[in-house]
Amino acid sequence: MTRATSAQLYEEALQYFPGGVNSPVRAFKSVGGTPLFIDKGEGPFIWDADGQRYIDFNASWGPMILGHNHPKVREEIIKAVEQGTSFGTPTRAENRLANLIFKHNKVIERIRFTSSGTEAAMSAIRLARGATGRDKIIKFDGCYHGHVDSLLVKAGSGLATLGTSSSAGVPEAYAKETIVLPLNNKVAFEQALMDYKDQIAVVAIEPIPANNGLLLQDRDFLTFIRAKTKEHNIMLLFDEVISGFRVGFEGAAGLYDIQPDVVCYGKIIGGGMPVGAFGASADIMDQVAPVGPVYQAGTLSGNPVAMTAGWATLRECSAAGFYDELHTKTARLVQAVNTHADTHGYPLHVVHQGSIFWMAFSKEEHIRAAAQIDSGSMSHFARFHAAALERGVYFGPSGYEVGFVSAAHTVELLDEAAQRINDALDATFA
Repeated sequence: MTRATSAQLYEEALQYFPGGVNSPVRAFKSVGGTPLFIDKGEGPFIWDADGQRYIDFNASWGPMILGHNHPKVREEIIKAVEQGTSFGTPTRAENRLANLIFKHNKVIERIRFTSSGTEAAMSAIRLARGATGRDKIIKFDGCYHGHVDSLLVKAGSGLATLGTSSSAGVPEAYAKETIVLPLNNKVAFEQALMDYKDQIAVVAIEPIPANNGLLLQDRDFLTFIRAKTKEHNIMLLFDEVISGFRVGFEGAAGLYDIQPDVVCYGKIIGGGMPVGAFGASADIMDQVAPVGPVYQAGTLSGNPVAMTAGWATLRECSAAGFYDELHTKTARLVQAVNTHADTHGYPLHVVHQGSIFWMAFSKEEHIRAAAQIDSGSMSHFARFHAAALERGVYFGPSGYEVGFVSAAHTVELLDEAAQRINDALDATFA
């Protein structure tokens, strides 16, 4: 494998962008070497600027659930572009996507499209504050809700990779309105409700935390939070930007049969285009302008090309058995790697929920909180990442990030990928 062309492009990019990238998670700082510049994606594969092909488990950080450049999605996008790319007006495409979502998702009654998951989370928090008349937020250590000032406190994603729990430029006053609690800790949660009685507007959580490892929560903890928020008249926000339409059409809310007050979506509903959304009951969403006093707007919100890409993607996801097949294929891959790691005594355990998986370089099978992750294990991941690239398998360049299986990954390809991953593990621990 060579990175000569990627290295040249990276040197050029360093003259244009901070760190040579337009999102910190794209940098290879935690794994070493030069970031790969990708020229093409097709199905389960991507090709770098040097023409080398990789089995892709990054999936553009999750949205490519059908694989890259899916023909039905591509055709619909081309049709939409031929009619124009943006109008700043209502379009049929918005109605069509919303209608498809509501046909298969009973979690929400009204939705507002945005241009990113960060916008969705920011707007949902504002909605909760406006609807309750309260200011404080509870979030959980390791859960990431976009780069919103009040939520960049002990977040995951790129922040975990960089080894920092917050961000410069966030005023202290903003941070003081955010109460950060450990995941899977009922005692700490109840104590916070007592300490800040009648001050908390919303409890925000990734019901399937997937930005700082895959910190799978006991359903009991989530139902406990739901019961307590109802008891204290606090809104419950499920951030399902990753898990929404990934573990099922109704996301984690449907999987666990828990009804939150507000939900954030993103990634998959854009079909590879920039889209986010937040939704709730009709009563709560009637607080949003132009009906209510909570202002939210966006020139490109509901962009017709993005709406079309999302509709074409979700149309495929709504097919009978779609998620069952994805789950089964992912479980097969995970089992093959875990069996190899167990046989050789490697400090690795792969966990998954639906088609999301995480390679935890630890023998602990139930990592449910960020504090349980051994930062020293990331050196194992750095070596593994390099070995996997050499064998034509692409993962996101951070041991804190999860992987994704797409509908385009066949059983045969996943078996081949498992062999390559196992070979990379052998090289890692040689």
